[in-house]
Amino acid sequence: MEWDTDKIDEMALAVMFFSMFDEKLFDDTYYARMWKGLSWAITDRMHEKGWIADPRSKNKSVVVSEEGRKLAEELAVKYFARK
Repeated sequence: MEWDTDKIDEMALAVMFFSMFDEKLFDDTYYARMWKGLSWAITDRMHEKGWIADPRSKNKSVVVSEEGRKLAEELAVKYFARK
């Protein structure tokens, strides 16, 4: 069976929305991070799409781009909000 990797990436991002948190930098600015626990193939594609920073690090979380943060919330509402 052939899988639609774009749909997989969207669902993964929507689920990762629920593990998103803000981290404060030294200059009092914040940026979003989310826990990564998915396959490298999925997180690599998310990185290629500009949704997250390079996931290949020793960190257990990854920085989320502003575009990725907005899309994650939109997808979480689309797929998981009660109507």
